[in-house]
This record gives sequence, structure tokens and C-alpha cells, in this order.
Amino acid sequence: MSGPPSSLMENYLREAGFWHVATIGQGCKLDPKLISALIERWRPETHTFHLPCGECIITLEDMQLQLGLLGNGSALTESVQSADWGAIHIPGAGE
Repeated sequence: MSGPPSSLMENYLREAGFWHVATIGQGCKLDPKLISALIERWRPETHTFHLPCGECIITLEDMQLQLGLLGNGSALTESVQSADWGAIHIPGAGE
């Protein structure tokens, strides 16, 4: 993300418990050599990293723990395409 999320989305992100996730990495410098090394070790057919010590996989549980996400509630399963994000109704958000 190139900057902080727009103020329009901030309330939705806060209500959904994702605000802290949207701000992760701000001010962090990416290491291109490290990213290249990880890309070289990624195997898309198995969705794993092949490392000298063995295979490594990132699970949804890993992401939940690392990002501090809640593991309960309703899943978001619809896709939304809109030019007016303010008009989008998210069931359960702000009701």
C-alpha cells in the first residue's frame, strides 16, 4: 500500500477489525534481495517455499496469528465493484 487507507474506508476497516492490518508496513523499507530470494524458492504448484531445511507453508492460521485477526464471525464471500464506495452496504457493519 502506498499510503494510509482513505478516510472513507477507515470506519469500515475499524468496524471489521482490520484497521491495524491496513496500517502494517507503513514506513518499512522492503529488501529487494530478500524478496527475490523468497520468489526463487516459491513453488506455485505446491504453494510452498522450498528452503534448505525443508518445505515451508504459510497457513491462514499463521496469518491470523501474525496479523492479530479475529477467527470468528461471518466470512466475506461477495465481490463488489463500485465507483461509489460510500454507497456499499456491508451487512453487520455499523448496524
